[in-house]
Amino acid sequence: MTTERNECVARRQSGRRAQGELENEVLTALRSASQPVTAAYVHQRVGRGLAYTTVITTLTRLQAKGAVERQRAGRAFEWTAVADEAGLAALRMRRLLDAETDREGVLARFVTALLPDDGQLLRGLLARTDEAEG
Repeated sequence: MTTERNECVARRQSGRRAQGELENEVLTALRSASQPVTAAYVHQRVGRGLAYTTVITTLTRLQAKGAVERQRAGRAFEWTAVADEAGLAALRMRRLLDAETDREGVLARFVTALLPDDGQLLRGLLARTDEAEG
């Protein structure tokens, strides 16, 4: 049985989503909309037994992370995604790095732990960034 399948089975048994899964589902619902949407819209798409307040809390946390924006629409808010799943993961990584006092140590450990293909990908991305800045 694959790890992903094990996680799905465990989640069904416990009734809990994996860490970050709800945020990703909320972002997916927002990105699939052609315009800003209400929390009720998001709740209809990802609710499946969730309290409406859980959706509001998730949207608020995503806003604090810079992944979504909201604008007043009458008495409610309308929400828009400004980050995709990769952007949200990058925000999480940046927040973790910013919380550490030894940035160099953390980055060095991260880079040395990369798989060879990921290391090559990172070098290519850094080279492109250097070219764009230079």
